[in-house]
Amino acid sequence: MPLPRTVCWIALWNAAQPGVGIEHLRLSDGHADGVVIAIDEEAGPFRLAYRLDWDERWRLREAALSLIDGEGASLRAMQLKTDGDGRWQDGEGRALADLDGCLDIDIWPTPFTNSFPIRRVPLAVGERREFRMAWVDGTTLTVRAQAQAYTRLDDRLYRFESLNGSGFTADLPVDEDGIVIDYPGLFRRV
Repeated sequence: MPLPRTVCWIALWNAAQPGVGIEHLRLSDGHADGVVIAIDEEAGPFRLAYRLDWDERWRLREAALSLIDGEGASLRAMQLKTDGDGRWQDGEGRALADLDGCLDIDIWPTPFTNSFPIRRVPLAVGERREFRMAWVDGTTLTVRAQAQAYTRLDDRLYRFESLNGSGFTADLPVDEDGIVIDYPGLFRRV
């Protein structure tokens, strides 16, 4: 992947405000610096900033997130650390046992974090794998473990499945670097 690189997506997920919102992501070797500015249907306008660091095998090492509401008041900050083998800590070094076994992070609302399992675990076309994710709700800065699955449908097409009982699936086209291009109904790269 040519680095540094900038990627942007338009937010489509708020039915009352389609196309209102953008993510600006700056990628470099083992590092991402992103900002999402959008309107949540329940919480209203917000700004989510995140920084991620990972190793050469796309195993996350650290995540730092901050959330600011539409009025500019800092709502919350979160720092997560992981050893890359499924053990997590908060920013104070306290173990987060509920996340044991999670190797990847999935931050809502960004399509970028879908790249972690895609890049970390190469799949053959037709192959499906389940993952235990540290799922972060960026509109509240809460984290919990969540089961997900990815199936490689074609060279640059993956089916995402949420295994939380919702039945949600999405077919995700990715570029040559495994970065999501479009997330139908939720994000479109610009």
